This record gives sequence, structure tokens and C-alpha cells, in this order.
Amino acid sequence: MNSPDPGKIPAPDRDRLSASLLGGGCEPDPRFTLANERTFLAWIRTALAFLAGGIAVEAFTGDVFSPGLRRAVALSLLVLAMLVSASACLRWLKVERAMRQRKPLPLPVLVPILSLGGALVAAGLIVFLIYGAS
Repeated sequence: MNSPDPGKIPAPDRDRLSASLLGGGCEPDPRFTLANERTFLAWIRTALAFLAGGIAVEAFTGDVFSPGLRRAVALSLLVLAMLVSASACLRWLKVERAMRQRKPLPLPVLVPILSLGGALVAAGLIVFLIYGAS
């Protein structure tokens, strides 16, 4: 039994919000949509880990870091969590639109944000361990 060509599946009737967010086009193969959703959820888990780390630094490191450094590290992790979470949503939407319009997938903005943010927090902690621990 032949399955229909995924490029020929018309988009179902959607409510106004869904139609305006997704931007029309053809319905992609459900496996690709579900893979996009799993990737989104992985980014959200990463954001939740940064959020938990920021809360943990503020709550449990009062005797390890000075108040200013503790607050800076906690806020850095919380801002990073916020950026990753917002970027994950935008990335999901851009990929979903690209699949529906049969365009190339967009480059991820999340990767440099995550890499640079994580490197800055790690560098701050390294500087503290080298110079501030004594």
C-alpha cells in the first residue's frame, strides 16, 4: 500500500493563531514535527538546569562566595536560563515554519548563546578559585 507523498499533504484547517504562527505551507511528516518538539524539550530541560543552578547558587553557597560574587553567578545562570528558554521557543517555531515551507532549516542561535554564557560563568568561577579562595 502506497503512502501519500509527504510534500503533497495539504495543511489542515487551523485556528487563526496557529495559522498565523505556522505561516501556511504543507503539512510536514509527523516524525519531523515530533523530532522538532523533542529538540525543543531538550533545550527547555537545559534551561531548567540553569534555573536550578542559579537558585542553588543563591540558596546554598552563602559561606563559599562573597555576596556580590554569589549574586553575579546566580543572576548569570538565571539570565542564561531565560535566554535559552526564549530561544528554544523561537527556534522551534522557525524550524516548524521552514519544514512547512520546504526551506532550509535555520542556523541555531542557541548554540553560541549557550556556549558563550556557559564559558563566561565558568571563567568567573575559575578566576574566583584562583584568586579569591585564599
